Amino acid sequence: MKKAVFFDIDGTLIDCLNGITDITPRVKNAIRALQAEGNYVFIASGRPYAFLNEAICNFGFDGFVLTNGACVNVKEKCIYKESIRKDYIKKLVSNFEQLNIQYILQGEIYSYIKDEYKKLHSFYDSYSISKKYFKGNYNIEDIDIYKIEMLCKDEEGINYCLSLGNDDYDYIYDKEQGNFEIYSKTNTKASGILKVLNYLNIPLENSYAFGDGKNDIEMLSSVGCGIAMGNADDYVKSYAKKVTDTVQNDGVALEIENFIL
Repeated sequence: MKKAVFFDIDGTLIDCLNGITDITPRVKNAIRALQAEGNYVFIASGRPYAFLNEAICNFGFDGFVLTNGACVNVKEKCIYKESIRKDYIKKLVSNFEQLNIQYILQGEIYSYIKDEYKKLHSFYDSYSISKKYFKGNYNIEDIDIYKIEMLCKDEEGINYCLSLGNDDYDYIYDKEQGNFEIYSKTNTKASGILKVLNYLNIPLENSYAFGDGKNDIEMLSSVGCGIAMGNADDYVKSYAKKVTDTVQNDGVALEIENFIL
């Protein structure tokens, strides 16, 4: 029976802030060994398509669960997508601009960010994110948005962003970096993974996921075997069935070689 293995990107396959901007050779070989045995390998990321670097896009993954499960692709086919309500997007954007909060609207292919948002542009530069699929000129009425990220440095802006969690939407806040992500609660990496498994007719017990962050918790606890990276914090690790080594020490490869294969 075929297996499906899902990989987070940041802190799992790569670590841009610490110099790992490409998948290491050992991890590449391990993932290709999975595929050589007829198994499926997928990216499962909070990132939108516009944030994927060439190393990820050109590797040959069998599909992508992006923007925390709001966009799901198997091979070249989109099997699911659900955008955030347009009226809610417009309300948020109006408030962001009043509070001088820099933001980026993440679409299915392109992400939309104003040219004058220099601090936010610099933030993405630090993660080696290409601007190939960034657009500065757009009409909000003409685009569908699946996730939003904001950069807040002052107390008023931070407090507003902290108030955005409700019955329909949740957020992630990186206090050190000062950035927020807001997304629909109906979509998670876990929900996207379940759609892939159903589409490919793969039983849950034959699914695996690697991750290290808060937005990986649901997928780690939902798949057949969730594997936390050694660099994940203890709270995230508590939701996984196994813990591997760090991204710096090829933790993904170690677990594929010694356990999944």
